[in-house]
Amino acid sequence: MAYPEAERLDLVEVMHGRPVPDPYRWLEDPDDPRTQRWSHEQDALARGVLEAAPGREGLRGRLTALLPGMVGLPTVIGSRTFFLRRDPRQEHAVYVAVEPGGPERVLIDPAALDPGLTTTLDLVAPSKEGDLVAFVTSEGGREEGVLHVLDVATGRTVDGPILLGRGPDVAWLAGGSELIYVGRLPDGELPPGEEQFHRRVWRHRLGSQRCDDSVLFGEGIDKTAYFGTATSSDGRWLTVSVALGTAPRNDLYLCDLGGDGTFHTVQEGVDAQTSGEVGRDGRLYLFTNREAPRWRLCVCPPESPGYEQWEDLLAEAPDVLTGYTVTDQAVVAVRQHHVVSQVSVHGRDGGAWRYDLSLPGRGSAVVTSRPGGGDDVWIGYVDHVTPFRVLHHVIGSGEPTLWAQSPGQSTPEGLRTRQVFVSSADGTRVPMFVIDGNDPATGPRPTILYGYGGFNVALTPDYAATILAWVERGGVYAIANLRGGSEYGEEWHRGGMRENKQNVFDDFFAAAQWLNDHGYSSPDRLGVAGGSNGGLLVGAAVTQRPELFRAAVCSAPLLDMVRYERFGLGQTWNDEYGRADDPEELEWLLSYSPYHHVVDGTRYPAVLFTVFEGDTRVDPLHARKLCAALQHATSADSGERPIVIRREHGVGHSSRAVSRTIELQVDTLGFMAAQLGLPDGEEPSS
Repeated sequence: MAYPEAERLDLVEVMHGRPVPDPYRWLEDPDDPRTQRWSHEQDALARGVLEAAPGREGLRGRLTALLPGMVGLPTVIGSRTFFLRRDPRQEHAVYVAVEPGGPERVLIDPAALDPGLTTTLDLVAPSKEGDLVAFVTSEGGREEGVLHVLDVATGRTVDGPILLGRGPDVAWLAGGSELIYVGRLPDGELPPGEEQFHRRVWRHRLGSQRCDDSVLFGEGIDKTAYFGTATSSDGRWLTVSVALGTAPRNDLYLCDLGGDGTFHTVQEGVDAQTSGEVGRDGRLYLFTNREAPRWRLCVCPPESPGYEQWEDLLAEAPDVLTGYTVTDQAVVAVRQHHVVSQVSVHGRDGGAWRYDLSLPGRGSAVVTSRPGGGDDVWIGYVDHVTPFRVLHHVIGSGEPTLWAQSPGQSTPEGLRTRQVFVSSADGTRVPMFVIDGNDPATGPRPTILYGYGGFNVALTPDYAATILAWVERGGVYAIANLRGGSEYGEEWHRGGMRENKQNVFDDFFAAAQWLNDHGYSSPDRLGVAGGSNGGLLVGAAVTQRPELFRAAVCSAPLLDMVRYERFGLGQTWNDEYGRADDPEELEWLLSYSPYHHVVDGTRYPAVLFTVFEGDTRVDPLHARKLCAALQHATSADSGERPIVIRREHGVGHSSRAVSRTIELQVDTLGFMAAQLGLPDGEEPSS
């Protein structure tokens, strides 16, 4: 199997005195005729490899059967209940409203808005009275949000469209005649090529023109700033958080909209993250990791929100505080103990522990309550074998009861989930979930190791049809909780960012070695997978430890870490990775940048890159460049260990139609199955 021809340039750029080769820079330009030719030839090559994998029809059928519908946490306002719901046969989730004694009414259906199924519903926000709903959609995976407002009673759109761009947010004022949104500057005011930046906080009166909206906040702040907004239930207080890109810190401001409109500082210039909202009881609630890397919940009077006024309501504890909700008489907290959620009820005034709530298993939980008051709590729960379900609890009433579960869900049998701990290169103890069959098998099995390790994202237990379809056939699926995530709070995050990024890769290699050493797998039966920042992880694994595993799926990856800031949202991530224009930080980046660590004559694993042409976060150029470099350098037979790139149009980095998700999973699992020797029978393995 011959790889498409790719010209290698004799291009070396000297950066801070350091020569940096870049032989495939021409592949950065999607409009270059050479790039277009190369991409079309790679399309044909990838389809041939992927469609030759055995058992694809069986995988497709099983993935479809294992992928249930979904139900989301409700928002209960007065007599109306709003939530997201998707039946198994629907391509996108719909937003519904229910009133006492009445049926569900579909308010927003992305498939009805766009029969081509490329429109996604990105945000919904009912008004404080529950008679209006603001919602944001985007098309083609580009994540360019457009705001609309509909009337709940009639289902008619009463305002919009308003182009908000990337990073939208919406907060209602009382009465429903005005709302506050986060949106970019109008097109005529944007510098060329900077459409993804320059956000502001705007005040909008329904029925008025976009040009009449007033800027409340954001002038003079760096173009990369993201804003978050929240208003109190009476609409009087507005909080605005400001984060530059994805930096692990933010400023926070508070405005009395009933006063003179001045913004007062809650937190500014502090290396910590804090979010805030004024509750129904008139207190400002502050969820913060300031002087508390495992997070705490504080309260203070909104009239004097300075740090000296903050009082702990839920103090920092050994387990990470991941969420909370406030009812009339209690605070319900979610903490994370070794990556597994625990839910507890506390007194609202002093935060004293009252009791714990039982969950269905060792999984992940989120909580919410009535915005307008009451003592009802809804708990969203999911684990590796249980699709998302919603439990209901009234404070003081006993154990939670089932409120709703994902439509069409089935509970797979014969599977088990274990949590193990592996020792990384520096001795750090790293947790890992291992999902396999109940009956221990003899000998190494086809195993997929998945990881992420960045941006404060925790890989908590979650349901995935891909995992179950793989394990049912006799495979093993492992999920490593690497540094760089939030599994153990902000210290765990910072242990895997910037100059510490190699720790993430070392954690991953330790997990792979553990699987091989403990008989679950072996280097010729182990595959690795990850997407986005996890794609960088996979790229580093391919180029640093190719002998550890046989195959890799590298999705929407960052791979050229010298030039990543020039494309997509790269410049918003330099607090996570470092800046190439700084000599010291360039050395961090070059120490692991996968594109710059390809070595000719290396027997590389089989690699499937997956990229999405609508992706405005991570440019597909990263995968193109590393794919060309690996195809040139590998000493492995291309038929035995193929290196291919699968690209897809009309989708981006995030949400997509269900059928397109399944086809992507068929290709990726089929590729892994062919490379790792997973049985290809139509029936699950015993």
